[in-house]
Amino acid sequence: MTNENPTGEDHVLLRTEGHAAYITLNRPKALNALSHPMVLRIEQALTAWADDPSVELVVIAGSGERGLCAGGDIRAIHEDARSGGTASADFWRDEYRLNALIARYPKPYVALMDGIVMGGGVGVSAHGSVRIVTERSKVAMPETGIGFVPDVGGTYLLALAPGELGTHLALTGAPVGAADALLCGLADHFVPASALPDLARDLATVSVHAVLERYVEEPPPGALASAREWIGHCYAADTAEEIVARLLASGGAAAKDAADTLLSKSPTAVKVTLAALRRARRLGPLERVLEQEYRVSRTALSSPDLVEGIRAQVIDKDRDPHWSPARLEDVTDADVDRYFAPLDANELRLVAAASSQEVVW
Repeated sequence: MTNENPTGEDHVLLRTEGHAAYITLNRPKALNALSHPMVLRIEQALTAWADDPSVELVVIAGSGERGLCAGGDIRAIHEDARSGGTASADFWRDEYRLNALIARYPKPYVALMDGIVMGGGVGVSAHGSVRIVTERSKVAMPETGIGFVPDVGGTYLLALAPGELGTHLALTGAPVGAADALLCGLADHFVPASALPDLARDLATVSVHAVLERYVEEPPPGALASAREWIGHCYAADTAEEIVARLLASGGAAAKDAADTLLSKSPTAVKVTLAALRRARRLGPLERVLEQEYRVSRTALSSPDLVEGIRAQVIDKDRDPHWSPARLEDVTDADVDRYFAPLDANELRLVAAASSQEVVW
């Protein structure tokens, strides 16, 4: 993977003020996309602050006006996948460890999920204990559109969403706004974007509870609450083919749009994503799901659909990927199962805590 910033220092800004520590992702031209050095720098800072009595909470935000983080550096992943390298696997290993660290962080971890929050951006925010969205938030796990599968604990989070809402979001990659992010359990509070600078400033001297009471408001209406019935029926099907059939037979315009969107994604990625979500519901803690996601991600790195999907969406931008296989019915159970096969010496092994550590504010 390319490494234009070996230490990540310029791309992750760290500071403390009052009793708060602040992380700012600082690659605005790249929508604050995460590189391996950035992940390592965040992990190092969080580890140090966990034992620092002067730091009572951590705040993460993105620089610029467009969003917190658009995900990982997929151009670098494309280069790595084309060359048969393993740098992406090394990146994911450390990124998933960071996701687990955030989920069990012993102090309040406040994520300002303003603007675009996708892929790896969800990983550094939605596992936090205080997750704030705004009217500009667009939260998504759009991986099936590039021949990949939701990772960074995304299958864990989406598997926990009410009914089959998470399945809908995972398979289609559809972005959600504030109200729908709250409904799906991807966020906790709505705050107007204009109030975020004052909120972040106040967190340096005021308790989290007091700050939330001061700034939290009701979000604008979302779209998913009224769609839960047809989503629940259609996405409860056992196979991706049956999900599409139910969507097309439902008679609703939104359901047909969802079917068309799903059919435009990588058929292999769609089927593996469905299997990953269903398995995640039985795996238990986040750490076990991250271990599964690591198996899936490493296998996807050698998949032709990952290279082709990134080419079509990001490199050439022709938006015309040629998937292999091209149809859902041509993706066999064996094709799916190999994504979940043990990696032997290459396994990611995360030790799940006996119980979640209680965060006291």
